[in-house]
Amino acid sequence: MARVEANGIMLEVECHGDPHAVPIVLIRGLGSQLIQWPDRLIGDLLAAGLQVVTFDNRDAGLSQKFEGAPAYTLTDMAADTVGVMDALGIGRAHVLGMSMGGTILQIMALEHPARLLSGIAVMSSSRAPYLPKARPEVQAALLSSAPSGRREDVVAHGLSTGRLWQSPRWPFDTAGRAALIGRLWDRCYCPEGVSRQYGAMVASEPDLARIDAIRTPLLVIHGTEDTLLPPEHGRDIARRVPGARLVEIEGMGHDLEGDLPGLVADHAVRFIETVSRGGKTHNE
Repeated sequence: MARVEANGIMLEVECHGDPHAVPIVLIRGLGSQLIQWPDRLIGDLLAAGLQVVTFDNRDAGLSQKFEGAPAYTLTDMAADTVGVMDALGIGRAHVLGMSMGGTILQIMALEHPARLLSGIAVMSSSRAPYLPKARPEVQAALLSSAPSGRREDVVAHGLSTGRLWQSPRWPFDTAGRAALIGRLWDRCYCPEGVSRQYGAMVASEPDLARIDAIRTPLLVIHGTEDTLLPPEHGRDIARRVPGARLVEIEGMGHDLEGDLPGLVADHAVRFIETVSRGGKTHNE
């Protein structure tokens, strides 16, 4: 891992695979860290001959925090991703964004289209006001914090909220998740950063009204059991972006549990191969 200067700030970056291979940049979601990308997802992308780049978004993980700084938007976070590419000497890349990361991807496709080979939006949203909202208890859990900052309280809270948006097709891995949440706490615990990132999403909603102008080849992957961003959110992106392809995974919630990392990687690789051949990417 290394810190790089990107878009005038310091971001933590990790590169996997051959630096001369075609790159795919992965963008995480709200309040999450790069160590949350499943090994299976990264491994399958590497096996397909891609270079994989992951990083901590601003206000998360080991990247720069913004206490007391002016508010930012997803447009700034899209520019952060471009800055990471600049720092690594990457001119164009495939970009996969998960949840908030998929929304950043849409802004990137609007503001920096020349830097994208393709985009893959996983469990994401256009944040259009007419889309169905999460149930009140799910929405409240998204922005809730543990009763204290102690490690054991944070782990228990993460398990409790994770069950609200788990993928019901696969068993909830309590032990594995507890271990990962503990690692996240050890690496960086910053609930204030989550609030600032959420504010960036809300502030960016007017920009996302323009997604029908996106011309980047786009794959939308969404779960049929997503309680945080119901399936209509993914369908709205695919409907409004010309030529976008939609894949709905039965039994997938708002996480990458069980076999999901491999399934997402497989869909992403096949889409990238189609784009690379210059073939059609939309559903016939």
